[in-house]
Amino acid sequence: MVALSPDLCPPQRIKGDRSQRARRLGLALAALLAVMTVISLAWGASGTSLTQAILDLLAGRELAVQDRVVLMDIRLPRVLMGIFVGASLAVSGAVMQGLFRNPLADPGIVGISSGASLGAILAIVLASALPGWLTGLFGWYLVPVGAFAGGWATTITLYRIATRRGRTSVATMLLAGIALGAIIGAVSGLVILRADDRELRDVTFWSLGSLAGANWPKLLVAAPIMALAMIHAPWLARGLNALALGEAAAAHVGIRVQKVKNRAILTVAAATGAAVAVSGGIGFVGIVVPHLLRLASGPDHRWLLVNSALLGAVTLLIADMISRTVIAPAELPIGIVTAIMGGPFFLWILLRNRGVLDL
Repeated sequence: MVALSPDLCPPQRIKGDRSQRARRLGLALAALLAVMTVISLAWGASGTSLTQAILDLLAGRELAVQDRVVLMDIRLPRVLMGIFVGASLAVSGAVMQGLFRNPLADPGIVGISSGASLGAILAIVLASALPGWLTGLFGWYLVPVGAFAGGWATTITLYRIATRRGRTSVATMLLAGIALGAIIGAVSGLVILRADDRELRDVTFWSLGSLAGANWPKLLVAAPIMALAMIHAPWLARGLNALALGEAAAAHVGIRVQKVKNRAILTVAAATGAAVAVSGGIGFVGIVVPHLLRLASGPDHRWLLVNSALLGAVTLLIADMISRTVIAPAELPIGIVTAIMGGPFFLWILLRNRGVLDL
């Protein structure tokens, strides 16, 4: 028998390589996102027709005032906000799970979401005690700015606690995040005790999450931050893949582990802080979406991060459509919808990983 040179042998697909499946899944999710965007624009309690509006625009006719307001000033910024927020939360969850090497990790588990919530609660409850020039300067940006500042303050505090001699301990960050989350929850409770009825309603509705306040000014402020974080996230893929083998092994293959940690933490803080600032507390997206994609197409972060952004956006658009219509003309907080959707799945993940987690 004549042995063939390896160069002449046809390429063989390595068994267990799921990159082709991940690529096809990404294309399917991109198509699904496009479809869901159109459906979300057409979905609503008003009688405005997206099809008729498109036909009017193609025919050169001016849109009716009601159609223009509903489609361009209400639905379109809300849909875009849902896409950015859903993608940011899902990507943040994927990065955190890769950094902690734990499928149950989430931005909320280290207190970033709690810190953002405290900042928003302080802005809502203490706004009346602030100087008039300060509230006038920020206007209705006061709550998003407070939430973003709270998330970043928590991140900086965690980083300083977990970093010693130039090295950040992931385990210390996790434990410190749990402790900070408890402290922040207690402080939030104390602040809420002095809230009046109107402020209490605002705090409750904000903490449950909603896209009802989406508008172009908020989108133009928050979307660039979320977009930059998501654009940067894929550059972490190689480092996160290597960290799956452990920090020592990652360092041996040339990964600058501390640099990857720093960039991952800053990326999650920016994406989560901006998302929570404009949408309130929306849970489970960061846990469920990345884990579901790992089951479907594998743990390779080169595809996982991109696909998480796509599926996260689709998931939040679906949840927002449900929240807008299930009790119309009233609106169900979107955090309740994501909890109903994600809670059972989270329990399934927990039960499935009992052996790994030693529960």
